[in-house]
Amino acid sequence: MVEEERKHEVDDTFVLPDLSATSPAGGRVRALPPVTLVARYIDTVDLRLARAGASLRHRRGDELPWTVKLPTSTPGVRHEISRPGPVGQPPPELVELVTVLHRGAPLAPVTVVRTVRHAHEVCDAAGRVLAEVVDDRVTVLDDAGATTGTFRELEVELKAGDRKLLDRIGAVLREAGARDGAFTPKHVRALGAAAQAEPDLVAPAGLPADPSAGDVVTEAIRKEVRRLLAYDPLVRLNTPSDGGRSAVHQMRVACRRLRSDLRTFAPLVRRSWSRPLRAELRWLAGVLGAARDAEVLRDRLRRTASADPLSPLDPAAVERLDEALAGRQRQALAAIHEALRSARYLAMVDALVLTSRGPRLTRRAAAPAKRALPRLVVRPWRQLTGPDGVHALDPLAPDDLWHAVRKEGKQARYAVNAVTPALGKGARRLSRALARVQDVLGEHQDAAVAADTWLALAAERPDDHELAVTAGRLAERERETVRRMRARFPAAWHRATRRRRTRWLP
Repeated sequence: MVEEERKHEVDDTFVLPDLSATSPAGGRVRALPPVTLVARYIDTVDLRLARAGASLRHRRGDELPWTVKLPTSTPGVRHEISRPGPVGQPPPELVELVTVLHRGAPLAPVTVVRTVRHAHEVCDAAGRVLAEVVDDRVTVLDDAGATTGTFRELEVELKAGDRKLLDRIGAVLREAGARDGAFTPKHVRALGAAAQAEPDLVAPAGLPADPSAGDVVTEAIRKEVRRLLAYDPLVRLNTPSDGGRSAVHQMRVACRRLRSDLRTFAPLVRRSWSRPLRAELRWLAGVLGAARDAEVLRDRLRRTASADPLSPLDPAAVERLDEALAGRQRQALAAIHEALRSARYLAMVDALVLTSRGPRLTRRAAAPAKRALPRLVVRPWRQLTGPDGVHALDPLAPDDLWHAVRKEGKQARYAVNAVTPALGKGARRLSRALARVQDVLGEHQDAAVAADTWLALAAERPDDHELAVTAGRLAERERETVRRMRARFPAAWHRATRRRRTRWLP
């Protein structure tokens, strides 16, 4: 689940105001009996989880006492995953969810936090809890149970309400004397300065006014490393990412973009460092690919089967095709989970974290970005626009050639994306136009693969005549999409290669 809350700082003299005005018409504020919560937090000796804004805890009295909280890109919003288990034995599933943070380092108790909580629920007329306001008096305990610190804070957690409700509650609390607090989790406050130090994974920091080529390389690599590792726990949970796309898809894209960036920036980074990393990224992208391919095909099957309501397909036959793809997807997801538990993956994560601290650059990386970077795009651009690239395409060219050009187009687009932050409007225009070209080529490839897949699945069951007929009709619909994309491609390519989009290239 996703937890969204806001924190407010108060002193011991603060009196919680009447919150009834914040509830909608007919609603009410319900005070709950006070409870005492004792939470034991688990971390590495150097507090890798806490420094990254994450936590793994056991809280006595909860129905599901073990909880992992993972930060998101939005302050105050975290992923919260709870599981059963005895004290002292974190569930392996939760330990795995924070793999990219602990990276195999031993986990042990680091602090105990006792909270006396007074909670108030803001409800609507139907009794639904829209938000919960809690007044927490927190005591930090050492291993012997002695008090080492105390503090008080208010938390306002969103339930079934909206963010406007959080704003109204915040205004009432501020009027009563509360101060908006930074979103600092309790255990981080309890652990002090060591828990608020910089995380091991260095985040993108933005480019300086006149960046060097090395500045752009470092920023691009940090961005994709952070993106790749952020999707690790969501892949393990098989959770959709922001925007509805699967976490597997997003993690695979991050692998591909990072590999592409290392290839684009090859003259600026040391080969002895980048080559092994590219090989590992290729391995991981391959592991993720089978599950993503099955996911795409299952989604496409539903869309293609329902594309013509006036000519419906046999629903039972469509269901048999989906069952076959679901079996592939389950096997592929099992392979992903096995890979993510491997020593090879753990070593790769360590390498990526080290990479975020600073790629190993060559002397050429010291050159100004605006002078050095355009030349790096020339090679993938010429491969795409050369005689073996786009110019080799025609409406009757084999699918494999169209796919090869699609891959070259993706490499060119990623190269343009990588240099866009430093080169500005011209590169951004070309990147957007190439994205539209890739949409056409991507739809072409997906349709071609789907057509072959439907026929291949039917061939595995030669006695299933209804399946054969349905697969044939699906394949014909996909081939029509292939023909339509081939007809659409020249216009998309013409728009992408207009002079105003390419004149910045040397």
